[in-house]
Amino acid sequence: MPRVEINQRAPDFVLPDYTGTPVSLSDYAGQKNVLLVFNRGFS
Repeated sequence: MPRVEINQRAPDFVLPDYTGTPVSLSDYAGQKNVLLVFNRGFS
């Protein structure tokens, strides 16, 4: 996947939240800000 440049729209994606529920970036469309935090965890 190519890098997203500053001030460009990020591509939509779906990842599980901390409870395992799928969440997509587009679920937050229209909100002012979205902060993404990726934690590297091991099961």
